[in-house]
Amino acid sequence: MPDQRSLPVPDGLEGERLDAALARLFGFSRTRAAELIVGGDVLVDGSPAGKSDRVSAGSWLDVTIPPPVAAPMPVAEPVPGMTILYEDDDVVVVNKPIGVAAHPSVGWTGPTVIGGLLGTGHRVSTSGAAERQGIVHRLDANTTGCMVVAKSERAYTLLKRAFKERTVEKRYHALVQGHMDPLRGTIDAPIDRHPSGDGRWAVVAGGKDSVTHYDTLEAFRSASLLDIRLETGRTHQIRVHMSTMRHPCVGDLQYGADPTLSARLGLSRQWLHAVMLAFEHPSTGEWVTFNADYPADLAHALDVIADS
Repeated sequence: MPDQRSLPVPDGLEGERLDAALARLFGFSRTRAAELIVGGDVLVDGSPAGKSDRVSAGSWLDVTIPPPVAAPMPVAEPVPGMTILYEDDDVVVVNKPIGVAAHPSVGWTGPTVIGGLLGTGHRVSTSGAAERQGIVHRLDANTTGCMVVAKSERAYTLLKRAFKERTVEKRYHALVQGHMDPLRGTIDAPIDRHPSGDGRWAVVAGGKDSVTHYDTLEAFRSASLLDIRLETGRTHQIRVHMSTMRHPCVGDLQYGADPTLSARLGLSRQWLHAVMLAFEHPSTGEWVTFNADYPADLAHALDVIADS
């Protein structure tokens, strides 16, 4: 059953956007608040309102919160192009292809890493939510490269802790527009959901701490190939930080990339690849390192821009 809530706007929220006020009052994300408003589930003094409308202290809010939609369960079927880089009784490391999410989620109907492993007979840990068992970290659906999945319960616990404590080394290569200044540096800028509520993320005051270290590997006429090390692991972190520096990942139209350049290189997604993953093995304690080659679309785009 829907959750019905009614309350007045407190004095401290006078003049706030409606979506921001709802987020603060109910602990929603701004995106979730915007969805409720657009869906007609929020009334201000008995009438519908826009997400950007400003609220007045004392105005009455009537909010209908639909019951949560359960994430779908993984579909166990092979994922074309997903290769196994390493496997033992504790972990399996894959080179994730384009268009594959880590696990099922509301709104995602495409292939998943977990479904691909199950569909080819690989055992995974039973720890974690039912739709994401064994998943200890994620890559964007259109970001390719190294990803580790836990097979044993011990591995799940220790790897989750390692990612939380930032003892895992994650390196990416990104082709970005223009040239970084300086050529090597650190971007330390907090990230949260974009105020527009459109699914993007952004550098936002008060957001979660987000630190990206980069080094220019090669500079071309219109772009630069970067080696990137993440100190934190926020959603879309590299894409947001590069866009904020006015050097978006080539092909990343969601974050401001030049569509003409993307088309010339034949890219349908951001040029971003998780090239290396290293961590302490959960059973042996040995420091293990895995590398993933560029997929065909990124290798082709790099060849084209190097020759231009």
